[in-house]
Amino acid sequence: MGVVSATARSDRYPKQDRSRATRQKLLEAAVACLAEHGWTGSTVTVVAERAGVSRGAAQHHFPTREDLFTAAVEYVAEQRSSALRELPAQDRRSVVAALVDLYTGPLFRAALHLWVAASHEEQLHARVTELEARVGRETHRIAVELLRADESVPGVRETVQGFLDMARGLGLANVLTDDRARRERVVEQWAGLLDGALGD
Repeated sequence: MGVVSATARSDRYPKQDRSRATRQKLLEAAVACLAEHGWTGSTVTVVAERAGVSRGAAQHHFPTREDLFTAAVEYVAEQRSSALRELPAQDRRSVVAALVDLYTGPLFRAALHLWVAASHEEQLHARVTELEARVGRETHRIAVELLRADESVPGVRETVQGFLDMARGLGLANVLTDDRARRERVVEQWAGLLDGALGD
């Protein structure tokens, strides 16, 4: 077996770096296109143009449209989880506000378009359903940690899940109108409810 020269190795690594960078550009472009144009307006060609790469390069990384947008969902999920994990330890009101904010930004909007597409696109349905279940579990786990909730206490798990369901509902409402003032009042109410339900 021959020895790989230093030149060959150095040529390969920049190529791998370029490939990773192209993939990242495509995922970011797919998320942005979904958030702005929805599933119907987000074709592989549109995403490739936005990413500044050829359609052929896009199809090299993601052979089908479903591959591209399923990977984009996973990217959205990872971004949402990273954003949650990066939240500093703080008072419950700030945690509640930060969790609600996750459901009112472009990442959630992109995920929402994929949910709608998956509801009637058979090839997307199973992949998106499985991924969203995983994201839901991870979001719940991080919320429990940030809210300092003791799930061994009866009703606490359901209280945290109810809060996350409410936050998702606010995110859905925000798709049509920016009702920031009402959202802030709801955040205050839920912070108080969680303080009462979860204790110190």
